[in-house]
Amino acid sequence: IPTRFFFLPAPLFTMASGVGVHDDVVQSFEDIKIGHKYKFALYKLTDNLEEIVVDANVEAGDWAAFIQLLPKDDCRYALFDFDYTLADGGKRNKLLFVVWCPDSAKIKKKMLYASSKDAIRKKFQGVGNEVQATDMDELDYDEIFNKISAGGTK
Repeated sequence: IPTRFFFLPAPLFTMASGVGVHDDVVQSFEDIKIGHKYKFALYKLTDNLEEIVVDANVEAGDWAAFIQLLPKDDCRYALFDFDYTLADGGKRNKLLFVVWCPDSAKIKKKMLYASSKDAIRKKFQGVGNEVQATDMDELDYDEIFNKISAGGTK
């Protein structure tokens, strides 16, 4: 009995959700991590929900400016170059990956952002800190500082 096999080509650089990551996202990450060209960047899904692209690269700004740019009713991924000073005066700098999915966002978008997170995370090698937030209270500066710095000790 003859058996037929059909192989369908799989798109490169996609994850379980089928969403790809645009090369500009990787370049933005490298510009933040290596060159410190941007203070933070926001990333979003394209309108056709097939690819993660750069929404904004911001050269200067603080935590307050960053959270002001997060949309009230839509999801975003973000990378923030977090500078802080320890209690002993030592300066530190760490990259923070943020997944912003507010409660007011459409359920389909929240599910797609959650299932596509690994696609963008795998592109961000060396980012050890992550925050997933559904409202602004979860992005309180003091809470983020305590999480990243272990209460100002690291």
